[in-house]
Amino acid sequence: MRTHARTVVIGVGNEFRRDDGVGWAVISELRMRAADRSLPPGTVLATCDGEPARLIALWEDSAVAVVVDAAHSHPGTPGRIHRLELDAGSVMQPATTSSHGLGLGEAVELARALGRLPARLVVYAVEGGDSSLGTGLSPAVAAAVEPLAVRVEDELRCRRGTTAGDLP
Repeated sequence: MRTHARTVVIGVGNEFRRDDGVGWAVISELRMRAADRSLPPGTVLATCDGEPARLIALWEDSAVAVVVDAAHSHPGTPGRIHRLELDAGSVMQPATTSSHGLGLGEAVELARALGRLPARLVVYAVEGGDSSLGTGLSPAVAAAVEPLAVRVEDELRCRRGTTAGDLP
């Protein structure tokens, strides 16, 4: 594992599959907010389709990686946000699953095997309700975008170490 001062925030998903685009929407919101108030130095905002090799390439050489992705949970509550945190020695066992064929868990395990995990990985998983073809988030998921962007921005500024859990 190699780490540097760089922090990366990655919005994962497909903006053409409704709620699966929540990660991209959060990155868009963060970019708009950064126009008025700069993010901490060394912060990179990126989007990704969730393919494990691309995720690893984006977070490689980062001290902190924050990933925002849609998740399926049964029973689910669209718009509910889950926060998971792990360090290079942790094992990821999320209660939700990714909305992609190969999930974030597979990318984490591959990165661990290759020694390419960031020192700290924070995952925000937003429960989705509609992954049909089309653009636009469902109302419940859209309502989660701004509060989640604020939470990510605060986390970047504070770099606090909290435990996994759900946001109210």
